[in-house]
Amino acid sequence: MKTLYVTDLDGTLLRTDDTVSPFTINTVNGLVDKGMLFTYATARSLVSASVVTRGLSARIPVIAYNGAFIYNAETGIPLYSLFFTPEESAFIISLLQSFRLYPFVYSFQEGIERLSWMSGTENEGCFNYLRKRKGDPRLNPVSDEKRLYAGDIFYFTCIGEKEALQPFYERIAASGLFTCTLQQELYETEYWCEVMPKKATKANAINRLKELWECDRIVSFGDSLNDISMFRISDECYAVENAAPALKEHAAGLIPVCDEDGVAKWLLEHVRL
Repeated sequence: MKTLYVTDLDGTLLRTDDTVSPFTINTVNGLVDKGMLFTYATARSLVSASVVTRGLSARIPVIAYNGAFIYNAETGIPLYSLFFTPEESAFIISLLQSFRLYPFVYSFQEGIERLSWMSGTENEGCFNYLRKRKGDPRLNPVSDEKRLYAGDIFYFTCIGEKEALQPFYERIAASGLFTCTLQQELYETEYWCEVMPKKATKANAINRLKELWECDRIVSFGDSLNDISMFRISDECYAVENAAPALKEHAAGLIPVCDEDGVAKWLLEHVRL
């Protein structure tokens, strides 16, 4: 039986300081050298994920933006991508404007990936996000909404208080046209509302990888609500001990928290090559 092992990053493989421990790096790389098929599925971009997973072997494609993209991690070339149609983008933008929300907008503009936002509208949660991405080549502060929503858009993120985001989330979720989440940011007080194309889920992307690499089984690890779709299509799935209660309901078992190398310890004990 050929097994694909897939882990979430933040709160699962990454420690609370946004690093992968030397123990986890050595464990995973050693098993990959012996033939283990291992990858990650994250809400992060490839740019951000590559920074925090430096030193970790990535010999097969990785999943970014919650399944909107699959990348060759070594070359950065997208192998699979999903974008909003112009009509879908217009619908989302009209709702954002009606609720007076200014999102982070992820798009490709003339072939270049951009992370755009309206300069001057940032709250503390936005500043926290930007501080962690200093030097990121995607960063694109703009001064007007035309530039904010330029290019081919594939992801919207609003950061703020739950009470401000909840009405927008309920409207966008009720449409049934998109994949969307509203959850509290890991290690922070702010909430994130994220909107993606309908087929942009970790589950859909993992199934593509499963077919591409001719795997028979999926074993996954996660901590948050955006991991539920991944757990539902896995043959085995494990949540870290501090995972969201809703995710634990779908888990076959629990593993130690990220700061205790739960994923690596499980792999070391259970993977036989």
